Amino acid sequence: MTSGSLAAAQTPTLRTVVIPFTQLKDKDADLSMKIEEGFGPDGLGIISISDVPGYTVLRQNLLNLAPILAKLPEKVKKDLEDPQSRYNFGWSHGKEKLESGKPDLLKGSFYANPLLDVPTTDALLLQRYPAYCGSNIWPQTALPELEVAFKALGKLILDVGLLVAYHCDKYVSNGIDMQSNQGIEQIVFRSRCHKGRLLYYFPAEKGNDVDDNDSMSSWCGWHTDHGSLTGLTYAMFTKDGVEIPCPDNTAGLYIKTRTGQIVKVVYKEDEIAYQIGNITEILSRGRLCATPHCVRAPKGEKATGLERSTFAFFMQPDWDEKLNFPESGHVNQELIQANELLTFGEYTEKLLDKYYHLKNVDTPATV
Repeated sequence: MTSGSLAAAQTPTLRTVVIPFTQLKDKDADLSMKIEEGFGPDGLGIISISDVPGYTVLRQNLLNLAPILAKLPEKVKKDLEDPQSRYNFGWSHGKEKLESGKPDLLKGSFYANPLLDVPTTDALLLQRYPAYCGSNIWPQTALPELEVAFKALGKLILDVGLLVAYHCDKYVSNGIDMQSNQGIEQIVFRSRCHKGRLLYYFPAEKGNDVDDNDSMSSWCGWHTDHGSLTGLTYAMFTKDGVEIPCPDNTAGLYIKTRTGQIVKVVYKEDEIAYQIGNITEILSRGRLCATPHCVRAPKGEKATGLERSTFAFFMQPDWDEKLNFPESGHVNQELIQANELLTFGEYTEKLLDKYYHLKNVDTPATV
């Protein structure tokens, strides 16, 4: 067993905090203990919502399309690329880089705004914030059903996410003064720049080398989401076109806790997981906490030829949303001055300048 495999095998596995949808939709319910357990300073920065009506079918509909999209002719996929947005709309493959600095050939991504095909017609905004203000690029001829499935699942995850945000606001308002229009729910509700990401992981023999594939972050490098709230589906694994369970129990989502411990986190196929982003941690004055996380690829003979499909929905403030940063105690303090007032777009550009070296067009932004 290699050092990477041994470390993963010895890592503890924890279950997400689970909230049934029937409880979540009850706005009179007191979910503060579960919100604190999952999202608070001692939590993992993630919870999952069970028994959401219609979710199972919508998840299946979209994830089944990911392998079909990834196997379209290269010319068709080339027409779905958008370099202007740093590949944050349409198809992206081999544009991101792994932690080793090598191009990530293992996974392909399709990005779109599930709510607005054209968020704005303002040319100046498009030039300033192309990753958010650009327009969707759908494979209307090659795969017309993708648009319907993508939008349907995205809308559902947003609707449930707004309920999660409502209960987060109730929890936060018990500890700090918060204006009614500055809670997570209202910030997410009025935003025009949410982003969905359909991911397809190519079979191992077509992807990166063995050394990269053995690391704990081999499928998705360590990062912390910088928006408000991220919705995640349970991944779908297929082999030769047939859905199968993941053959390696060390594969999956890993999170680094506030104490620095790395744990594997699991939730069920019929649950939607939600993770806290940096913006929510900052605006909640640390009462809700974002955590670094990564995804490890499966290993072993049974993983040969294995494909993985999943969907992430990034709920984030509008590019023009004014964010008042506190004096201290928040992430990215080296970039943000005390009591600085920035729009989300300006904040994002500061992060891109830090992590992507002044808008390197060969590297897509994280959303």
